[in-house]
Amino acid sequence: MSSSSPSRLRRLLDGAEPHFTQGGKLERFYVLFEMVDTLFYSPPNKTIGGPHVRDALDLKRVMGMVWMCTFPMMFMACFNTGYQANEAMQTLGLTSTEGMRGFFMNGIGYDPSSFFANFFHGMTYFIPIYLTTFIVGAVAEVVFSLVRGHEVNEGFFVTSILYSLTLPPDIPLWMVAVGIVFGIVIGKEVFGGTGKNFLNPALVGRAFLYFAYPASMSGDAVWTAVDGYTGATALGIAAAEGMAAVEAQFTWWEAFVGMVPGSIGETSTLAIMIGGGILLATKIASWRIVLGCFFGMMATATLFNLIGSDTNPMFGMSWWWHLVVGGFAFGMFFMATDPVSASMTNTGRFYYGCLIGFMTVLIRVINPAFPEGIMLAILFSNIFAPMIDYCVVKANIGRREKRLEGGKA
Repeated sequence: MSSSSPSRLRRLLDGAEPHFTQGGKLERFYVLFEMVDTLFYSPPNKTIGGPHVRDALDLKRVMGMVWMCTFPMMFMACFNTGYQANEAMQTLGLTSTEGMRGFFMNGIGYDPSSFFANFFHGMTYFIPIYLTTFIVGAVAEVVFSLVRGHEVNEGFFVTSILYSLTLPPDIPLWMVAVGIVFGIVIGKEVFGGTGKNFLNPALVGRAFLYFAYPASMSGDAVWTAVDGYTGATALGIAAAEGMAAVEAQFTWWEAFVGMVPGSIGETSTLAIMIGGGILLATKIASWRIVLGCFFGMMATATLFNLIGSDTNPMFGMSWWWHLVVGGFAFGMFFMATDPVSASMTNTGRFYYGCLIGFMTVLIRVINPAFPEGIMLAILFSNIFAPMIDYCVVKANIGRREKRLEGGKA
């Protein structure tokens, strides 16, 4: 058999295709066949005639690259979740757990100084969250694709992992399922699917949980996956007691590396910057949005530092602390840069990023009910992204008309 002969899988798919195409017995399930086919092979469609542009970077490769860029955060999520849990267990004097988690971990142990004990303990929390998100969300995506007759888009791979990384490690799995269904259906599918949504679906699901179940998602209580252990996050400590109390419990470097409690994949600014740097280098993410977010955050935080307050300790949080606590870095690199819900013009992207940075600090500092502001800031800016682009385009048209009038004169 020659090396150019189709593989067994390719022959199997080619043989099944007539049953799924128009007139076949399984015609209504073509979107499922197309999903499996394009998962393993590039689409066979070809452009006939010319001229046309050829580009090796298609939606499948973009989404695949974004998904792979979350690997540093996934690894750190597993390690830090396990580390925080093992530290809490050591504090409480616990040496074992019950159920399936105990079945996997009691033989390994719960030593917070052991990398493997921390990593595998964290995996017992992260993997169930991600599998629940992926399976339930995929079912919702496929059902809408079957009903509407459009293809299952690879964007769900990105939505599922980003949504999972924004959740606390101790969240009930039924809550995970409810949130991702809400994000997929209300945040994307009701508007026509991928490319037509004006809000980030992962953030829509996360925001739904935030307001529907505030006791579990508020962001001020500690998110450590051990029953009976309580505390506060860095943002919660800063809002209640000020930056001196934060620095007494965590160093800036610990917060930057990610050795602090928080959402499962948002704690490590270092891991986020590694993945985000690859997105910027490959031009998948817009550097203008990232720069705008950073500039808006830094300028607003510095302004509040200069104003000061005797009653609100959050006025004293410097911009370098805003960068490493909460989910600001994660939102700046992976959520704000969503090409569908962000601004489309180059100038608009910078202003869009500035609005996110400004709103994040404003919510964190001024509104004590929301210790974390990046999620609401991005959703708010998503709504204003079309207006920002409209203003940029109108301004460009105005400048060109003036140049044209000056040339005629």
